[in-house]
Amino acid sequence: MGEEGTEGTVHLLCLAASSGVPLFCRSSRGGAPARQQLPFSVIGSLNGVHMFGQNLEVQLSSAKTEDTTVVWKSFHDSITLIVLSSEEGTSELRLERLLQMVFGAMVLLVGLEELTNIRNVERLKKELRASYRLIDSFLGDSELIGDLTQCVDCVVPPEGSLLQEALSGFAEAAGTAFVSLVVSGRVVAATESWWRLGMPEAVLLPWLVGSLPPQAARDYPVYLPHGSPTVPHRLLTLTLLPGLELCLLCGPRPPLSQLDAQLLERWWQPLLDPLRACLPLGSRALPAGFPLHTDILGLLLLHLELKRCLFTVEPSGDQEPSSEQRRRLFRSFYTLVTATHFPPEAGQPEEKAEEVVHRAQVPRACYLVSGAEEPGTGWRLVALQLGPRRLLLLLSAQSPTHGLRGLATHTLHALTPLL
Repeated sequence: MGEEGTEGTVHLLCLAASSGVPLFCRSSRGGAPARQQLPFSVIGSLNGVHMFGQNLEVQLSSAKTEDTTVVWKSFHDSITLIVLSSEEGTSELRLERLLQMVFGAMVLLVGLEELTNIRNVERLKKELRASYRLIDSFLGDSELIGDLTQCVDCVVPPEGSLLQEALSGFAEAAGTAFVSLVVSGRVVAATESWWRLGMPEAVLLPWLVGSLPPQAARDYPVYLPHGSPTVPHRLLTLTLLPGLELCLLCGPRPPLSQLDAQLLERWWQPLLDPLRACLPLGSRALPAGFPLHTDILGLLLLHLELKRCLFTVEPSGDQEPSSEQRRRLFRSFYTLVTATHFPPEAGQPEEKAEEVVHRAQVPRACYLVSGAEEPGTGWRLVALQLGPRRLLLLLSAQSPTHGLRGLATHTLHALTPLL
């Protein structure tokens, strides 16, 4: 299994489906934004072959060359997205989900009406610039993984019940049912209504907040790709501590000025210490002192029904591989087990009735060993599915292969009360 993202280049193209006019092109190399643009002739050829297939009622969805994977996807017969990736180990599953997230980001910030009824191409190009920062964060080496798993990145605060109680009280005082507490793009706590948000906005909203430059308060117009794609809502954000933000989704009311310092102090000043304890959770996800086996270099826990996940590559950050390598390994391993071994996540459109019938024949665990030719080198990856939960672990080379499933099962039982 290759280390996805190793000095590869990703090009993302967005075109008006009817005319083939490019709306934008974004690129990244080695996980960082790149200025390198594709020649117009290449863009035209990629779109042309897709349109040629459509005219013959043939749906061209993907293609591979020796070193590049290409995926095409049309949305509402109006927007065509094309992604080319030369990153080692890139899978079609990852690129398909990337395109879904990119279109979701476009709807979130521009609205579906502007994308499906294009009256003025130049104006649409200008409006889409507002989505560049969010889209570029999908192409880069993000510390989040919800873009791939389609589950909300979460953290587990040490005093969650206190924060949840304050959040519910604040929501009632502010006059909106949709409130969450977000640290570095991950949800710390949220009201029941916020958790009921559909996909992809449940993933996109905290991701958007985490991608924006720091600001004490914001009043940001957003559309909900699933819940309200044509009527905008307001996303209000209030910084409680640097990196920790309160997010409210609402209509015309309340005005931002109504959420004054007095209201914030009433609900959050008494919880200053529990709030401070949330700040390190951005990269760690789990509370300090949570008992994990010393062989564990990273973990990804998914709750496929709740659509939430816990992800960290920092239980023991002083060992090899680096955090960036660990994240790439998890992305590659996740796409491998999701596309090959485990059934589709609940609610995925590719899930068919006959696949559900044969669930009993589906494996419940799998593992991958790297560097086995040299004892004490490389690492181990193991995945375990139990009910609605799926756990992926990255383990050090010292972890014996025969004990992988036992260690994964024990870890999953320990984590189950958290998610």
